[in-house]
Amino acid sequence: KETSSSSLGKDRADTVIIGGGCVGVSLAYHLAKAGLKDVVLLEKSELTAGSTWHAAGLTTYFHPGINLKKIHAYSIKLYEKLEEETGQPVGFHQPGSIRIASTPTRVDEFKYQMTRAGWHPTEQYLITPEKVQELFPLLNMDKVLAGLYNPGDGHIDPYSLTMALAAGARKYGAQLNFPVQVTNLNARSDGTWEVETPLGILQAKRIVNTAGFWARDIGKMIGLQHPLIPVHHQYVVTSTIPEVKALKRELPVIRDLEGSYYIRQERDGLVFGPYESQEKMKLQESWVTNGVPPGFGKELFESDLDRIMEHIEAAMEMVPILRKADIVNTIAGPITYSPDILPMVGPHQGVRNYWVAIGFGYGIIHAGGIGKYLSDWILEGEPPFDLIEVDPNRYGKWTTTEYTAAKARESYGFNNIVGYPKEERFAGRPTERASGLYDLLKSKCSMGFHAGWEQPHWFYKPGDETGYKPSFRRTNWFHPVGREYKQVMEKVGVIDLSPFGKFKVKGRDSAKLLDHLFANVVPKVGSTNISHMLTPRGKVYAELTVSQLYPGEFMLVTGSGSELHDLRWIEEKVTRGGYKVEIENMTDNMGVLSVAGPYARQVLQKLTNEDLSDGSFKFLQCRHLKLSNIAVTAIRISYTGELGWELYHRKEDSVPLYTAIMEAGQKEGIDDFGTYALNALRLEKGFRAWGAEMNCDTNPLEAGLEYFVKLNKAADFTGKQALKQIKEKGLKRRLVYLTLDTDDVDPEGNESVWHNGKARTIVIGNTTSGCFSYGAQQSLAFAYVPMELSKVGQKLEVELLGKNYPATIIQEPLVPTEPTRMRLQRKGESPKI
Repeated sequence: KETSSSSLGKDRADTVIIGGGCVGVSLAYHLAKAGLKDVVLLEKSELTAGSTWHAAGLTTYFHPGINLKKIHAYSIKLYEKLEEETGQPVGFHQPGSIRIASTPTRVDEFKYQMTRAGWHPTEQYLITPEKVQELFPLLNMDKVLAGLYNPGDGHIDPYSLTMALAAGARKYGAQLNFPVQVTNLNARSDGTWEVETPLGILQAKRIVNTAGFWARDIGKMIGLQHPLIPVHHQYVVTSTIPEVKALKRELPVIRDLEGSYYIRQERDGLVFGPYESQEKMKLQESWVTNGVPPGFGKELFESDLDRIMEHIEAAMEMVPILRKADIVNTIAGPITYSPDILPMVGPHQGVRNYWVAIGFGYGIIHAGGIGKYLSDWILEGEPPFDLIEVDPNRYGKWTTTEYTAAKARESYGFNNIVGYPKEERFAGRPTERASGLYDLLKSKCSMGFHAGWEQPHWFYKPGDETGYKPSFRRTNWFHPVGREYKQVMEKVGVIDLSPFGKFKVKGRDSAKLLDHLFANVVPKVGSTNISHMLTPRGKVYAELTVSQLYPGEFMLVTGSGSELHDLRWIEEKVTRGGYKVEIENMTDNMGVLSVAGPYARQVLQKLTNEDLSDGSFKFLQCRHLKLSNIAVTAIRISYTGELGWELYHRKEDSVPLYTAIMEAGQKEGIDDFGTYALNALRLEKGFRAWGAEMNCDTNPLEAGLEYFVKLNKAADFTGKQALKQIKEKGLKRRLVYLTLDTDDVDPEGNESVWHNGKARTIVIGNTTSGCFSYGAQQSLAFAYVPMELSKVGQKLEVELLGKNYPATIIQEPLVPTEPTRMRLQRKGESPKI
């Protein structure tokens, strides 16, 4: 039911959704349909006010991200049947869409995307120029080399869509209130909320911020600075065009990627929408500093055709009938951008029961799928699949307003840029989060961006082609990375691992908490292990290194992109279980250097009186010591799989520690290495990576992590019962280890794996990560395949850039780790490499 603005109708709710655009209304619809009682949506003016009502309404199955394809697919399937379910027309057109390639590099990008489409159920085809012309006969074909075609794509009327979702939400019992402004939010000690409005106070179990370009203002009420900024997006509507009117069927949506615009049919005319360059596009920065002007709802900005003239000219060249068309309307409205264009969706770290679904650059296509995704997460206690790329906790205090503005400008301007593997974008960098070694190393290497940090990808030597040169094939870093690989395997190398997330956990219940959190046992004092946090359904939520430094005091280390993602999960468990512990996030003030290679011990021994011999400082032990009189916490572990230590220290000691190590290692030929070489080393050793081989889409048994999962330990850790059932039922698929015979292209992850069976060649799985193995001199990849095709020796094929390359499942690892080699040598056996 819809209550009038004179009363809220109730004073308590399970979930209060703030914002009545398509995303907020979709969440209300999905929660209510799933049976949640007391869902209340509050909208300050009217439904669709803000960005929804003026959106161009494009819908597409395409997305370069793997799991965001699922969001798009769900949205489209929902929109297809929404009118029938609610009785409300939605104005959904599905003429398909074509992305145009007019350069050879763009054709490579389409092939790259097609390798990722094979194991997805959505229809997507690489089509010839002839097929492009057949589908869109009004194109000038001079520059068209190929098209990427999604038959189910199209466009929907955003207003009608939102009204249909609203009708569905009411039908299932949600209450939509407007106009009702949220004036304040008060967090109560029990984790519930008081939502203040002019009509009274609502007590809520949880609140969800879906407030669009008002989301920052809502966040500020509870002390959060959401990194969002409104962008001016313009599109133009033409009058009737005779050639369009004469067509027998609706034209597919065209996206001319080099011209950076889309064109779709609107009745008998066309809608043309460009994405201007970062120099020309306009941000509404005043809204970030001063807040959204009171009363702004269904208003628009002043249009500026001069800003989009180069795009109009490109469109006239590609679609010549536009030259004669009259413009009847120009829309210029605000769209909210996050720094990387992706929305922020899920529970927020540091605040209990506060969820967000904000920062949608493409709210119409995301609304349906995100409503379902969030609803499932709220009701089930874990995400239905992994979407860490939209985790709101990927941002932190380093995400300043200046950074957000610079990135939003870049992201908008780069809307249609070629999407390479290992992509780097340079606006807003470095942030205030740069590691202690940044200034010392920045001129010597190609840096990569990791959650606000700069981290060396690879280092330059005289004669190297320096700089960032992205490619779908082997590029300027290929040989230098091989050199760094050799450095670590034969001598000794140093790498800056400061971006790791680092937490200290101590207190009366610390061991008890970790026993409940992790599937592995709690390490003894002075020891370290690899441990996994699982979801209730037995999926891998996170992988951390756990060390017990003193009795009851632990250091937890996770990957750079997982810092607040993991911390939020741990904090929630602490609150729910009432554990008496203190958690300190030491990520920003602690540096990490890793020293690895056969001479690592020799080099470090010169800097300390502590005995670093194998008998005294064993693999997976940790201790405090001084190196060159600098205090470090040293863990004998290395993601390279070679002899090595990770050295945790105060950030201000990074430069003196690094300098001392480099000076001590001159005789041993010490040198730097970066994360690309680290990745090659870890893959050869068969080490899994969180976010690739394991995440919320995989369980630890199929990922080959049984060694780290102790189902027989006494503690009932999260996910234990689910894992027992998974084990009982038996696995359907398994992670395997492949070598590939390729030419100048290597696997990256998410490529389709094919099998030539009796009937036909079909896609049977996907790679998770891959690289060139400098040890074996051929490509190497991890992949998920069905159990019946997972035996060593099985012949498969991996699709790379439109070609299937032969692959063979081999026994892992390709290269045994240093501790394994030492153990075999002591037994008198020689390790097989």
